[in-house]
Amino acid sequence: MRRGFALEWVTLAWNVAGIIVLAVAVVAARSVALAGFGLDSLVEIGASTVVIWELSGSGEERQRRGLRAIGYAFAALAIYLLIQSTVVLAIGYRPRHSVLGIVWTAVTAAAMFTLAAGKARTGRALNNPVLRTEGRVTMIDGVLAVAVLLGLTLNAGLGWWWADPAAGYVLVYYATREVREIFGH
Repeated sequence: MRRGFALEWVTLAWNVAGIIVLAVAVVAARSVALAGFGLDSLVEIGASTVVIWELSGSGEERQRRGLRAIGYAFAALAIYLLIQSTVVLAIGYRPRHSVLGIVWTAVTAAAMFTLAAGKARTGRALNNPVLRTEGRVTMIDGVLAVAVLLGLTLNAGLGWWWADPAAGYVLVYYATREVREIFGH
């Protein structure tokens, strides 16, 4: 249980720091993918808060409410990114390069994959579906960091401006998948 709390507090702290770093990078680069990743960090903050709340108590209803809260946050993220990425592609907006964004997403990917593995192991040991689900959220956060990293590096290295909103669509896909899994559709 202590390890579960520790993993969630580390995830929470990482994502709070990430919001600050990403806000600076988004303003400088005007990147849809970085903005979406910042919003994903907000979802992860909410998810970690839900798991900390859920680990503090017990009961099936408490777990069900925790999972629903995570699902609604992912749905909101998917809708925002779908609209924003489509608008950016339609008008042909070209984001600037972001070295800060590239470095942050690379380091975040490694951190999230490590945290996700610890949450999966701890969630199985505790037989806690909320912690296991949030571990998948953290794994997806790592995958999304890689997608955003790819979009940013393709834009910076090859001038493929469309790779940035395309990375936004990758986030839409994963967020939608999580919503379906959480709500069982």
